[in-house]
Amino acid sequence: MSVFVSFLGFLFVLGLFLLLASVRIVQEYERGVIFRLGRCVGARGPGLFLLIPLIERMRKVDLRVVTMEVPTQEVITRDNVTVKVNAVVYFRVVNPVDAVIKVIDPVHATSQLAQTTLRSVLGQSELDELLAHREAINQRLQQIIDEGTEPWGIKVSMVEVRDVELPASMQRAMAAQAEAEQERRAKIIHAEGEL
Repeated sequence: MSVFVSFLGFLFVLGLFLLLASVRIVQEYERGVIFRLGRCVGARGPGLFLLIPLIERMRKVDLRVVTMEVPTQEVITRDNVTVKVNAVVYFRVVNPVDAVIKVIDPVHATSQLAQTTLRSVLGQSELDELLAHREAINQRLQQIIDEGTEPWGIKVSMVEVRDVELPASMQRAMAAQAEAEQERRAKIIHAEGEL
């Protein structure tokens, strides 16, 4: 009799453990991608879900916007000027199933794609274009990165080139050019004043 009671107690504890292990809560900003025996059955959420113990697994995916800083890249522009550039990429997961199935780490993959795209696009631009038309370059970067991440279920909403660091020699040359331009204008104004 005591063996039977012990066995029932064990079954009760085991059942309670399996029940607690099968309860999953998915927050409003998440989706749970459900796998049944290794096969994806879809995304669910938000809310409370019961999974079949030992048969179903859930992987949560955050749908909020991720702000990712692209590390400083050394880029050679089309006119052979070496600049150091960094950027910020804003993206979010729009298809949680693709974000889980088609790429191992969507944030890392997006980061790598952003780095290579930044080098490629800025390498095709001249320094003057980079400094004067940054918004157009940002839009081109956003479009290219978004096209690359679309199969992964990721939408890139914005890319911003933050800092463009010129070599010291280039900064001195630009300062000398600006000073020469100011002197030229001053001479013209002085000459017009004498007339």
